[in-house]
Amino acid sequence: MTDFIAYIDRSVVHDGKLDDLKPAMAELVNFVEANEPDILAYDVYFSADGDRMTVMHMHADQDSLEFHMEVAGPKFPPIGEFIDLESIDVYGHVSESLIRRLRDKASELGSGRVLIHELHRGVDRVPDE
Repeated sequence: MTDFIAYIDRSVVHDGKLDDLKPAMAELVNFVEANEPDILAYDVYFSADGDRMTVMHMHADQDSLEFHMEVAGPKFPPIGEFIDLESIDVYGHVSESLIRRLRDKASELGSGRVLIHELHRGVDRVPDE
């Protein structure tokens, strides 16, 4: 069984806030890159019309996602003025304490729900280091 965790959150961008949100998210990406050497991917996407934002990250294990929440967590609240976080989807097994932290993030940044998707079966071809 794989320990991979995929995290995807989706938000609505507040009217007129895209130009403020983009540099804030660029700053967050730079922070993650500099401070989280174990994160496998951290990507921010905007819809073509700029009304929606999706953040996707990949973790080799739960410890990496917990570390992300600890280290980058203080950077999340200021972003709340630009978005309404609608959902967080986590693919992989995570602890109840981490689920609570994700629910806290969802309620702090919007009205979002948190869904955990447990792996049924799969194939992973990511090379071990």
